[in-house]
Amino acid sequence: MRLRSRLQKQGIKGPSPSFLLGNITQIKQIQQEAATAKCQQNLGILHNWPSTAFAYLETYRNQYGPIYMYTVGIIQIICITDMDLVKEINQCTSLSLGKPSYLSKDRGPLLGQGILTSNGQLWSHQRKVIAPELYLDRVKGMAKLMVDSTLSLVKSWEGRIPSEGGIAEIRVDKDMQNLAADVISRACFGSSYTKGQLIFNKFESLLEVMSKRTVGVPGLRYLPTKNNRKIWKLEKEIATMILQVVKDRIECSSHEKDLLQMIIEGAKSCDDHNGVPLNISYDKFIVDNCKNIYFAGHETSALTASWSFLLLALHPEWQDRVRAEVVRVCKDGNPDADMLRSMKSLTMVIQETLRLYPPAGFVFREALDDIKFKNIVIPEGMGIQVPIPLLQQNPDLWGPDAHEFNPERFAKGISGACKIPQAYMPFGAGPRACAGQHFAMTELKVIISLVLSKFSFALSPNYHHSPMIRVNIVPENGITLHIKRV
Repeated sequence: MRLRSRLQKQGIKGPSPSFLLGNITQIKQIQQEAATAKCQQNLGILHNWPSTAFAYLETYRNQYGPIYMYTVGIIQIICITDMDLVKEINQCTSLSLGKPSYLSKDRGPLLGQGILTSNGQLWSHQRKVIAPELYLDRVKGMAKLMVDSTLSLVKSWEGRIPSEGGIAEIRVDKDMQNLAADVISRACFGSSYTKGQLIFNKFESLLEVMSKRTVGVPGLRYLPTKNNRKIWKLEKEIATMILQVVKDRIECSSHEKDLLQMIIEGAKSCDDHNGVPLNISYDKFIVDNCKNIYFAGHETSALTASWSFLLLALHPEWQDRVRAEVVRVCKDGNPDADMLRSMKSLTMVIQETLRLYPPAGFVFREALDDIKFKNIVIPEGMGIQVPIPLLQQNPDLWGPDAHEFNPERFAKGISGACKIPQAYMPFGAGPRACAGQHFAMTELKVIISLVLSKFSFALSPNYHHSPMIRVNIVPENGITLHIKRV
């Protein structure tokens, strides 16, 4: 009530919350009505999916304007779609603006206190440990392992396609998850990547169970429900497996200089970071950051690759254009880092995919102290939310074809694609932007270029288009394509 009152005095409005649940009941009702209306219309494949998946945000924006507040459980949120304010928030470097505390609590089993959720000195230390391993010059050296992993997938698909012009129906999103897990396991765990894949399988199960937990309702995560008991069991198993890999690594006489080794080295200095203890144990530092790397490093890449194949299947003219570029650049060989950099059409397709189907739904922040943006003072404890898909498909920013697939808009880069380039934020924005975006873009280029060089594909008639929020933005019914050899 105190937080809401301070914003109301500044002219910011929103729906009235109920006790404990906030606006959850109303949000579910709005979402249900939007889903029912979509089923009745049956308009086929449209990219304007945010109007359904984020129907409650659209409803509130229409009622209360581009800046409004609402409540999820006891979590107070100010949602911002005003671009001047969005730019100011994204450019803010103050430690008074950080990640929301509920991410490390309600999403604790999934993310803990890793680089994605921590604040202050702990986040600063983690960033210094992890980010350098994902700089472009380091990522270039990982291109070969990405190629090796993708060639295994290509060989698998070739074995599933009958000879003599045969066609195979393949659930590509599942295969992309397995491929991305293999890549991040090799990059993070080095020679221990097979153990990393076992951890991934457990993590994928945890992600699925966590998506069913309601965020924001006080005390819910402590109740011994069937879902919570599954979460606790998986969380313990994942931690045990990660620490066993670390133990085996430490007992080895020689250490690989990979991401896991840097996380281990970073954990050793947690007790005294610049004279300030970081209040996180050695084991928890390692476990939480390994989980964060898995979450950010495999789920997002797998989803973007899957959506890219869907869009290329829907637009065979772009499929042919990118394939011709790949053949011209690579000739008969496999792509390397320098070749990938010259693939302009492929880059445009990936950028447009990330615009229409960004992996994450929001940029989340929290006011850790009272903080002022423009003429608005956001009180300490208030969550700040920027809905990425709504901004990335706003016709006022992107033009009348904002809901259409048009990679050509990125022909002159991001600055030439949008009236306000800061509205494009698939990797987040500002100091908290994704540290692994170079890794992700390189991986996506490797996967798509190699697949296109070997196969052509079309959408299966069994496909049903239904993007939904499950921590990330996922295809509810998977993505199934008809694939044949080129």
